[in-house]
Amino acid sequence: MNDKIKVGVIGVGYLGRFHAQKYAAMEDVHLVGVADAGQERAQLVADECATHPFTDYRELIKQVDAVSIAVPTSLHHEVAKYCLLHDVDVMVEKPITTTLSEADDLIELARKQKRVLQVGHLERFNPAVLAMQPLLTHPLFIEAHRIAVFKDRGTDVDVVLDLMIHDIDIILSIVNSPIVSILTAGTPVITKLTDIANARIIFQNGCTANITVSRISMDNMRRMRIFQPGQYISIDFGKKEIMTVRLKPGEQGGHPVPDISKSGFLEQDALDLELRDFIKHVRNRTRPPVAGEEGRRALDVALQVVDQINSNRQRIEQILSEEGLNDLLMPLARH
Repeated sequence: MNDKIKVGVIGVGYLGRFHAQKYAAMEDVHLVGVADAGQERAQLVADECATHPFTDYRELIKQVDAVSIAVPTSLHHEVAKYCLLHDVDVMVEKPITTTLSEADDLIELARKQKRVLQVGHLERFNPAVLAMQPLLTHPLFIEAHRIAVFKDRGTDVDVVLDLMIHDIDIILSIVNSPIVSILTAGTPVITKLTDIANARIIFQNGCTANITVSRISMDNMRRMRIFQPGQYISIDFGKKEIMTVRLKPGEQGGHPVPDISKSGFLEQDALDLELRDFIKHVRNRTRPPVAGEEGRRALDVALQVVDQINSNRQRIEQILSEEGLNDLLMPLARH
């Protein structure tokens, strides 16, 4: 193909490396190079993907049409803004930015520059989630669990922005209704930021979503259950499986019996689907389903959860301090 999209990857740590590998395998893409502040890391990934290493991303974007940005969250706004200002389409990992004002800045800049701005909410492209969409009618209760063993990566943000934001984004995309209230709980355990959290989100249309996340568990689990009139849907993000349960009439007028259906999609790669979707919108100059506005919406709710958890934590710490029970506070949460 003569009109290959010229792409670069900025930040080739754990996630960015996979981005580079996926682009390198696409027939309609030319992976121009990868950029990373660590020279050895840039060289390693460049060698793996048969491309060129850069330590300054500003040199890379002179040569590309589009980029994936997988730098630490605190740098998303700075790097994405520079790329958009230089007429480069952007796929930025989630969360879109650290603040709503930064997100608004990128959204407005992408509009002004007529650039594609897509946010890497990867679970939207999980094949089980895609298979779920046609089954939805009126979700009334949603239960989500996303727990993981501890990893050093991602600890520059708390568990809400690291993990919960995935489920927030999916839930917002399937419950088309304003939020009435949010109730939260959460605490630091082994980092300075919140490591385990729960949020109960109540929507105006009567739907309630209960989300629990942890990054300090002994096992990994990523599941969501959706209850709606006449049907129960279970999604296992990790296994890429979907199960539906509904009642069907019993034989000869007997009691209704469960009708269970299961489907698996292990052969499909969510990251590959996501990046191919990005390239499609770059080529066709169309709006992606997870554009800057969707990334901002998920960030808005996530920040409300974070703020409420932090306020509750401060209140608890004050009570313990007043009662002389400071030793009950987690030492690692104070330092």
